[in-house]
Amino acid sequence: MVITFIYKNLTTMILLNSTAIAQTVDTVATTAMAQTVETATTTTTTTSQLSIWELCLEGGIIMIPLAILSIIAIYIFIERAITIAQAAKQDPSFMKRIKDYVHDGEIESAQNLCRSNSSPAARLIAKGLARIGRPANDVLVAIENTGNIEIANLSKGLPWLATTAAGAPMLGFLGTVIGMVDAFFSIANSGNAASIGDFAGGIYTALITTVAGLIVGIIALFAYNYLVARINKVMNQLEASTMEFMDLINEPKK
Repeated sequence: MVITFIYKNLTTMILLNSTAIAQTVDTVATTAMAQTVETATTTTTTTSQLSIWELCLEGGIIMIPLAILSIIAIYIFIERAITIAQAAKQDPSFMKRIKDYVHDGEIESAQNLCRSNSSPAARLIAKGLARIGRPANDVLVAIENTGNIEIANLSKGLPWLATTAAGAPMLGFLGTVIGMVDAFFSIANSGNAASIGDFAGGIYTALITTVAGLIVGIIALFAYNYLVARINKVMNQLEASTMEFMDLINEPKK
């Protein structure tokens, strides 16, 4: 009977210990899961709150020349776009009035009309009017030279945009290479203490400059091509005005 009593007590103790262990395991598992969820939530919150300004600060010193290039590119684009838009404006009655003055022999009045008009086409016609009486080829050469000067004036600043479009991505890539070298150097010095978080952090920090360089370069490239297309349109208008004026001075006298 003593053995039976001991056996029953041992069985009871084993059952109680098993229940306690099971409860402890459940508690630990629940706590670990809660901590995991909390950590994931905290990480997600931290990631979602990462601002563009913080990313720019993480990019390092290479972000400074990229910022300067972007400011210069924006200024040149706005200034040139306004200038080219003004040059592209045409007065529909301008050439008609020039024709009337030339037919009436009022060259001085035609020149005054050109002086009162600040468009590139007016300056071309004024140069042609100043050469009336000379061979037609001399008149045409004078107008073409003036046209080349006008196009050169409209194209001021475009080399900066072209340089930014090509150079900004290269600067960004340089920043990435420097960042990667620094990240691997830090990991090598950390030895066994290095973690995947340190490695990933170094990579994403290094890639920020590449992203910034591509953004600046792409914007500058589109801005450059847009302005070149607008300048080509103005050039076509100047060529049309030149041909119209040359036809006017070469008309047979009635």
